Amino acid sequence: MDKRNLTCIGCPMGCQLTVTLEDGKVMEVTGNTCKRGETYAIDEVTNPTRIVTSTVKVSGGNEAMVSVKTGSVIPKNKIFECASALKGVEVKAPVKIGDVIVPNVCDTGVDIIATKNVIAIG
Repeated sequence: MDKRNLTCIGCPMGCQLTVTLEDGKVMEVTGNTCKRGETYAIDEVTNPTRIVTSTVKVSGGNEAMVSVKTGSVIPKNKIFECASALKGVEVKAPVKIGDVIVPNVCDTGVDIIATKNVIAIG
């Protein structure tokens, strides 16, 4: 049996969780005070995902960069590939919150979207 200790991020309580695994299957989750903790623990040890945040260059705007993020979670093992894919991206102003900057980043089915408005100048 394998045991993994986690700090839950499902709510502000930050419960200390212990996940017991056998042959890669979750047998037990302890330490959680709500159902969200159990769900978080199971997801984290079986299929960890993350939201990625970054910035990309903007041309012709009142700001040189625009903040972006994944529209939803992507597999944790795709984080660095996703960040690398954003390195050479440059968008033209104007940019609006929610604009798709990179569709289907790294074949995840998830879009990179703008999280800030950038006004065109000139």
